[in-house]
Amino acid sequence: MAATILIVDDEESIRTSVAEILSDEGYRSRVAGSGEGALGAIAAGVPDLVLLDVSMPGRDGIEILEQLSAGWPELPVIMMSGYSTIELAVRATHLGAYDFLEKPLSCDKLLLAIRHGLEQAGLRQENRRLREEITGRSEMIGNSRVIRDLMDQIAMAAPTDGWVLITGENGTGKELVASRIHAQSKRAGAPFVAVSCAAIPDELIESELFGHEKGAFTGAIQTRAGKFEIANGGTIFLDEIGDMSLMTQAKILRILQEHCFERVGGSETIQVDVRVIAATNKDLERAMAEGAFREDLYYRLNVIPFHVAPLRERHEDIPLLLDHYLKLFSAEGVGASKQISAGALQHLVDYSWPGNVRELRNIVERLVLMTPGARIEVEDLPKQIRTRDREAPRGDELSAARGAFEREFLLEKLRVNDWNISRTAGVVGLARESLSRKLRALGIDVERGRSGG
Repeated sequence: MAATILIVDDEESIRTSVAEILSDEGYRSRVAGSGEGALGAIAAGVPDLVLLDVSMPGRDGIEILEQLSAGWPELPVIMMSGYSTIELAVRATHLGAYDFLEKPLSCDKLLLAIRHGLEQAGLRQENRRLREEITGRSEMIGNSRVIRDLMDQIAMAAPTDGWVLITGENGTGKELVASRIHAQSKRAGAPFVAVSCAAIPDELIESELFGHEKGAFTGAIQTRAGKFEIANGGTIFLDEIGDMSLMTQAKILRILQEHCFERVGGSETIQVDVRVIAATNKDLERAMAEGAFREDLYYRLNVIPFHVAPLRERHEDIPLLLDHYLKLFSAEGVGASKQISAGALQHLVDYSWPGNVRELRNIVERLVLMTPGARIEVEDLPKQIRTRDREAPRGDELSAARGAFEREFLLEKLRVNDWNISRTAGVVGLARESLSRKLRALGIDVERGRSGG
């Protein structure tokens, strides 16, 4: 549905011309000729954004802005004035205005400000959803010493503006830690923007992070704000930072040092104020030694280091996590309410959980869906958990023992790295081709592993 813009100006010609521009761009518009009229229009139905003139008879725009900020704090308001001063613009910004435009209005600047204002409002709504998720279904579960220490560290670091580097294996909950830091920070009301650096191709990551101008490359049919611009005033979470190319690392470093950048294909320098939280499952110190990660970027990011422990280091939290996910999936209607037998619980607690909390969550969902009875028994568990007492290698030969160890070691590394051969090769220090040959020799089927077989 098209966004609705309320145009508030005492000059009818401006209301009409702006409404025509908005109609051509696909927006719906409503108009008001005074501050009181604007309040009445908003009370009748809250628009998606307000264009508010400063100088009007009766109650001026600044007075109306104060009332809007108090009554509708998430409603984006763009101020317009033909008599602007720096002091007036600063005052409007402090009162909560999203932007301040000078008259006569530039059509391009007006449309760009509206688009960014609507994007910011959408991100605030998403941020609120994330905060609700953090305190509800995605709360940090556990009472182990490592979890309590982690929560204490979050409480200390969150109110600061220090940049954070979170390390830990796949599936341990690094994004949840980043979200909690943001939710407990002074930026909590501003956007939290997450970027998976590994999921974006190298040729697109600059556009994704910095935005692009219309016509910057084939397919760039309109100007687009990047993640740093959208996160302005809030937090940007750079997940899997270790997978960035060296060229992109250099551009990220410039933003961190100078707080500015240009969109792809653009020349305008854009200033931003963002808190950066980065995360990786890689050993960045090793990557630096190999020339794959910039030292200056590492030391710039690693102001406040966090490490999220793997689940195998906090087995006492497993019963709490199991109970949480059993209740969660039952409440969501995924399946009937289930209980876990004492024997099955012991197997689950003893399991090494190479995929960490993510693996536990997925397995509980599968058990709730696929277990026929009301109680989950040992025979209902996946084979890798049910057969926790691994068979010893046959024979006394050293080669047999070594082969068994290598197979188990590589299986665990593949699971931790989501069955990605290239990533696993980097972790274990082998060339990709060498690892592929070894996997075939050991009878490890990667495709079957990916499909959950």
